[in-house]
Amino acid sequence: MANNAAKPQFAHIPHPAPTSDADRAAVLANPGFGTQFTDHMVTVDWKEGEGWHNATVGPRQPIPLDPAASVLHYAQEIFEGLKAYRHPDGSTALFRPEQNAQRFNRSADRLAMPNIPEDMFLAAIDALLEVDGNWIPDGAGASLYLRPFMFADEAFLGVRPAKSYKFIVIASPAGNYFKSGAPAVSIWVSSDYTRAAPGGTGAAKCGGNYAASLVPQAEAIERGYDQVVFLDAVERKWIEELGGMNLFFVFDDGRVVTPPLSGTILPGITRDSLIDLLREEGLNVVEERYSIDQWQADAESGKLVECFACGTAAVVTPVGRVVGRDRDFTVGSGGPGQITGKLKAKLTGIQRGEVEDTHDWVRRV
Repeated sequence: MANNAAKPQFAHIPHPAPTSDADRAAVLANPGFGTQFTDHMVTVDWKEGEGWHNATVGPRQPIPLDPAASVLHYAQEIFEGLKAYRHPDGSTALFRPEQNAQRFNRSADRLAMPNIPEDMFLAAIDALLEVDGNWIPDGAGASLYLRPFMFADEAFLGVRPAKSYKFIVIASPAGNYFKSGAPAVSIWVSSDYTRAAPGGTGAAKCGGNYAASLVPQAEAIERGYDQVVFLDAVERKWIEELGGMNLFFVFDDGRVVTPPLSGTILPGITRDSLIDLLREEGLNVVEERYSIDQWQADAESGKLVECFACGTAAVVTPVGRVVGRDRDFTVGSGGPGQITGKLKAKLTGIQRGEVEDTHDWVRRV
């Protein structure tokens, strides 16, 4: 594994006024999601002709940016999301971070950005955890959310790939992603908007994909639902994914369906892991197209017994109710199903060091 090789070196700039133990404890007692941040960040620069340089871990602070920076005009920006967990023995662990590094570079390829070596990506995370590891909260569902991202910072208004970039990693202590407290989430079917189109950037983890989802997500929230589900951009009938999560459908005959990776769906690392775990349980996992009309018909007939969404932030989340302009139906009992609960317990148990990791997915820091 890459972490056994000599790691890239990062200069360390001490924080002049780190958060006090008492203030940090207050944050960790109720971290929420994505609103509180650790003291430090990692930065690495890339420039044409120089490659990656100036690797630094230092105080988290605003980023100086020229008004003509390419990212502000042409959206060359990508990111990843992963979590650090505190294991029962006190050690810190990551879940399949190599997969995040590889997906990050696939996103970079799609947006004409430079690849970052996998060992540098991993070393940047290690460097941040070395100084901010005491920000990992305790408690069920708690973790330290890590956000590596890269953007074009060249001051140039011509339409071409930029010649300079910044790679940055920040961290945020996190509790539960969904705030409703409901046993299962409710879903609004978007009729007017699509998330991605064939040939577009749907398989890349770039900000533009999420910006495009904000209006339909707001539409769902205004109607009282937790999330929005997108249909395909061509026929407007095939299920794709939620605003930031993949979907699985569990049937009464032991079959599990999830939409295929066809360039318009983000290849989720949680999704990939769950496919392996489902097959270990003896279930027949099929990656095939599944229509919104069939979803309703199978739910109403009882053939579909469970549905769940998955992703790094929310992990595994049951879907209980689906509503659209001309539909309103409940999946199973409307709450968590047996398979969903078992999967979530096993996956989170592996991530947290409470269940044996037979896949070599966990990477100790």
